[in-house]
Amino acid sequence: MCGIVGVYAYGQRVAPADQEELVRMRDAMRTRGPDGEGLWLSTNGRTGLAHRRLAIIDLSETGAQPMVSHDGRLCVVFNGEIYNYRQLRAELEKKGCHFQSQSDTEVLLYLYAERGVDMVHALRGMYAFAIWDVSKKGLLLARDPLGIKPLYYADDGGTFRFASQVKALLHSPRVNTAPDPAGHVGFFLWGNVPEPYTLFKGIRALPAGSTLWVFESSSHQPTPFFSIAEAMSAANTTRPVSHEEGVEYLRAALVDSVQHHLVADVPVGVFLSAGLDSATLTALAAESSFASLHTATLGFNEYRGTENDETTLAARVADHYRTVHHTHWVSRDDFQSERERLFASMDQPSIDGVNSYFVSKVASELGLKVAISGIGGDELFGGYPSFTEIPQMAKLLSPFNSFPGLGRVFRRVSAPLLKHFASPKYAGLLEYGGSYGGAYLLRRGFFMPWELPAILGGEMAHEGWRELNSLVRLDETIHGITVDHARVSALEMSWYMRNQLLRDADWAGMAHSLEIRVPLVDTVLLKNVISHSFPQKYPSKLELASVPIKPIPPEILRRSKSGFSIPVHDWLIEKGTAHKRVRGGRLRRWALEVYDTYRRCV
Repeated sequence: MCGIVGVYAYGQRVAPADQEELVRMRDAMRTRGPDGEGLWLSTNGRTGLAHRRLAIIDLSETGAQPMVSHDGRLCVVFNGEIYNYRQLRAELEKKGCHFQSQSDTEVLLYLYAERGVDMVHALRGMYAFAIWDVSKKGLLLARDPLGIKPLYYADDGGTFRFASQVKALLHSPRVNTAPDPAGHVGFFLWGNVPEPYTLFKGIRALPAGSTLWVFESSSHQPTPFFSIAEAMSAANTTRPVSHEEGVEYLRAALVDSVQHHLVADVPVGVFLSAGLDSATLTALAAESSFASLHTATLGFNEYRGTENDETTLAARVADHYRTVHHTHWVSRDDFQSERERLFASMDQPSIDGVNSYFVSKVASELGLKVAISGIGGDELFGGYPSFTEIPQMAKLLSPFNSFPGLGRVFRRVSAPLLKHFASPKYAGLLEYGGSYGGAYLLRRGFFMPWELPAILGGEMAHEGWRELNSLVRLDETIHGITVDHARVSALEMSWYMRNQLLRDADWAGMAHSLEIRVPLVDTVLLKNVISHSFPQKYPSKLELASVPIKPIPPEILRRSKSGFSIPVHDWLIEKGTAHKRVRGGRLRRWALEVYDTYRRCV
């Protein structure tokens, strides 16, 4: 895990890469890589790559970046981990490649030299990297299929800049920081900024599962190489198996993923809650690890002894699997003392991530550089209410799709009334609820489209809504998928998991120089799960929890599903003014407070 940055002055009449600017952007990401720093400039000075290192695989100097190939033709900067790098290295060595390090970074260089951009199809892991190819006079960017690692870029028509963080690019005075209506509207719709947008017109996210070539004279457009919709559409022809066979396949797939995610030259810990995802990962990691396994749990003083207190059950799991367990209690004072640093670390505004920030802080203080998280379990194994609510809503209200005018009239008449005593979402039921995409917007959205002009102003709200084209893009997310579970899974993975959970895990972990790994967010696991379904259904959370050799404690299995609750929302709102500007629940007020605070920080 690292921070990468680069500048390519591809225009004929623009100045060469500015080394001081490159260093400023690099060092703005110091916590992403406290173990080392690197800088490389091309001979003509028009291309520069820089790197901050968090050493996890090959801790020696031979793993330092930027890394140049032995013939000087290629230079790479890389953020992430390639979990199958040993297998790829062995294949490359058979073809005559001679390695100078034990790092996965060097594997990227040789793999590109052999396969070019098609190399991405061989990679298993989380990654964002850039390779400068001298012979092509081109810069290649790539981002992992499921969007675990971020990568942002700014192109002004003559100079191309990229970085692991939006805030790093803001250290360049030449990046256009005018407000992007789509990014601002996206935040209030979803509680996060959906890719490829940011709050700034001049900065875009490279979409997950995409590559991007930058040459001296060509348009620079991302090219997708992976689609969740295409992968999930395989669920339409999945081979049904017996329940016993399904558990056997599922166990093999999960063990395979966990073992790959344990590959490191430093100790690996686990974030442990009272949920089935983290309990299962703890069990499988304990089975697979020969070293003492560390687990960490957060507790909040306000929740001691209540149903929201996860510490007791988490400690039960830790004792059951004999981990070295750590419980850390977070108080109001802890939050207030960390508030400024937390928002400085938040790379894009988000209504979530505070819990990830504090548990990452605990893991870092324990001396860990790597921790495993259960992100992805609910999205793959149907753990959210959305897996039943969205299909039911779409089927019940689909007849109204034939009368779009009726839905709009109902919304316009009911919205002013409902806002005084019920959720504004009810006004949109007939207009949006009859499609999967519209039902998902109602389920996951925070502010509805018709509320946005009051928050952002009419011009920005309407322009942002048009640019986002959310309903069309939601439908594209599930194009070709006919199975209900797979449709909802694709929506949750592509929107909530990617833009919220994974992005929050990145900035929150990196604030404390901690790499967060997600074994349940893995393309190989995804394909294995959807290709071997249980009779008449896809594996559930209970099937997930049934795979450890040493069974999960029954009190964990009996515990009903509940969202991870934190009092931090209330702590911040008490100090802010959000309650004066917006009606609605706690999270809506929290979203506005986050938005205001983030904008002040940047």
